[in-house]
Amino acid sequence: MSTGHVHDVVGIGLGPFNLGLACLADPVEDLDCVFLEARDHLAWHPGMMLDDATLQVPFLADLVTMADPTSRWSFLSYLKETGNLYPFYIRESFYPLRREYDDYCRWAAERLGSVRFGQAVTAVEHDGSCYVVTTARGEVFRGRRVVLGTGTQPRVLSCVRDAGGPAIHSADYLVHKQALQRLPRITIVGSGQSAAEIYHDLLGESPDHDYELVWLTRSPRFFPMEYTKLTLEMTSPEYTTYFQGLPAGTRDRLLREQRSLYKGISGDLVDAIFDLHYRLRVQGAGPRTTLMTGTAVTEAAWDGTAYTLGLHHDETGEDVSVRTEGLVLATGYAARVPDFLEPVRDRLRLDGQGRYLASAAYAVDHGGSEVFVQNAEEHTHGFVAPDLGMGAYRNSVIIAALTGREVYPVEKRIAVQSFGVPDHLRSVPR
Repeated sequence: MSTGHVHDVVGIGLGPFNLGLACLADPVEDLDCVFLEARDHLAWHPGMMLDDATLQVPFLADLVTMADPTSRWSFLSYLKETGNLYPFYIRESFYPLRREYDDYCRWAAERLGSVRFGQAVTAVEHDGSCYVVTTARGEVFRGRRVVLGTGTQPRVLSCVRDAGGPAIHSADYLVHKQALQRLPRITIVGSGQSAAEIYHDLLGESPDHDYELVWLTRSPRFFPMEYTKLTLEMTSPEYTTYFQGLPAGTRDRLLREQRSLYKGISGDLVDAIFDLHYRLRVQGAGPRTTLMTGTAVTEAAWDGTAYTLGLHHDETGEDVSVRTEGLVLATGYAARVPDFLEPVRDRLRLDGQGRYLASAAYAVDHGGSEVFVQNAEEHTHGFVAPDLGMGAYRNSVIIAALTGREVYPVEKRIAVQSFGVPDHLRSVPR
C-alpha cells in the first residue's frame, strides 16, 4: 500500500522520547506528523517491570511538562483522568512507580491520532523530494523529515557473546527469572541501577530457593547516583551546549568520568540492599552471596552446563575465575545506526566510529534540517541524552527546527554555575 500524501515528519520508533514529540506536536496545527512503532502496543522496559521499582527522576520529567506544563498529555493529566491524582498527592513522593510511568505512556500512545502500531520499518529511501519509509506490511509513508527514536540496543560483553550459552541481558530479566531461580548459582555483571535492582530482587527471594548469588562490578565501589543540586544542574541546556563545543576526545573522556552521574545506583536502593542483608542475617536466613568491586570479566566459556568466567581484579592485579550456571548481564545499552537507513546512509553525518554526528538541533543529515535523532547523541551532547528529564527540552529544540519558530520556549540558561570560562573573565593574552 502506498500513499502520495507527504507528511512534514515521519517518526520511527515510539519510546518515551518520540512519544513525547508526538504529544508536543499534537496541538501544533501546521505540523503534520505520523509515528511508526514496530510493536502492536507500547511497553516500556517490560523485562525490568519490578513491582516496587520507581523512576530515578521526578514526575515532572514526563513526556511534556518541562516544555508545556499546561499540556493535556502531562502525567498529572493522566492521574486526573484515571482517578489517581489524590492518591498520588497523598503518597507524597515525586518519583512515580515504573509500572505507573509505563501505563502513563501507553495511555498517551493509545489516544494520539498520529501513532501507528504494528509498523516495523524495513527501509528508508529518498526519492529526490522526500523520504520514503517502507514497513513490513508493505505500507509506505512519505515525509519531508524523519525523526529517529529507535532506542538503544542491549550491550553484551564480547567474550560472553562469543562463548554462546543462555546468558541473558537485564532487558529480559523477568522473562527468565523463574528459570534462573532453579539454578545453583546466579552471577550478575554490572554497576548500575538495573544490576542493583536484580540483585535486590533475587536476594529478597533467596530464602525460598537454594541458589548462590554473585554480583560483579568493574567500579571500585557500588556507586550511588549523585543527586546534589549543583551536580543536577549539569542536566541543563547550557551544559549540553558547552559539552557540544568540546573536542571529541575530551567529550569521550568526560563521559567515562561522569558515569556515576547517570549510571550509578540510587542511594535508597544501596541502603535497601544492606538493610535486606541485615534482616536476613538476623532471621538466620543469610544467603550465600559474593559481592566483588573492581572486577572485570575478561574471559567466558560455556560447557553446556555452566559458564566459567575469567575475572581480573583491578586493585590487586589478580586473575581468578568463577563457575556459574546463571548469568545476567546488566551491562547497559548502546545506540547504533539501524540497517533500514542503509539506502540513505550517504545523507547522514557519521563519525569515524560510525556514530551519528548530531548538530545542536539534533539533526544528523548533512544539511542539518532533515533527519533528527533521539537518545543517540550521548557522545556529542553529553550524558543527558538518555535522561527522561531532558526529553521535553530536546523535543522543544526539534520542533523549533521543524517549524522555524519556538513553539515551546527553549531555555538558554538556567544554571547557577558557569560551564567553561565565562566571557567576563576572558582577557587578551599578553
